[in-house]
Parts: sequence; C-alpha cells; structure tokens
Amino acid sequence: MSAGAGDGTAGGLEVRVDRIRCVGTGLCAAAAPADVLLGPDGRAVPRHARAEASERLTEAAEMCPTEALTVHLAATGELVAPLD
Repeated sequence: MSAGAGDGTAGGLEVRVDRIRCVGTGLCAAAAPADVLLGPDGRAVPRHARAEASERLTEAAEMCPTEALTVHLAATGELVAPLD
C-alpha cells in the first residue's frame, strides 16, 4: 500500500518548523529537499504549506536533533513525526 492510500494521509501533511528551536544543522533539508529548505538566516523553512506523505519527510523530522521540524496530518493536526 502506498502512502496516502487508506493510511489517513490522503488529505496531505502540514510541515511545521519551530524557528526558535531550529539550529540550522541542515539535516532536514538534505533528507527532504522537496519539502524543506534553509532560509537566509540558516534555519529551516517549509517549501509548501502542504506536503504529500513521503518517507523522506518523516525521516527528516525524525533526524532533527532539536525536534524543531514536525509533520502533522493537515486535516486533523495529528502529529505524524517525530514519534517517540
């Protein structure tokens, strides 16, 4: 089964960055360049308000050392990544 096909992510995901917590390691941008970039100040910025479910995006959130990057279901706000 592919992401979005009955797993609750068909409505899209919302990528959030806590720019106060972000220290600009660039791990997220390297892991999910289609969804996250580093802004002029060196901190992460979502590329789009909504994103499609992807293993790279959830991996990027899991890799963030400060948990500044979070991924939520757009429809409900439920946290998708990082998970404990």
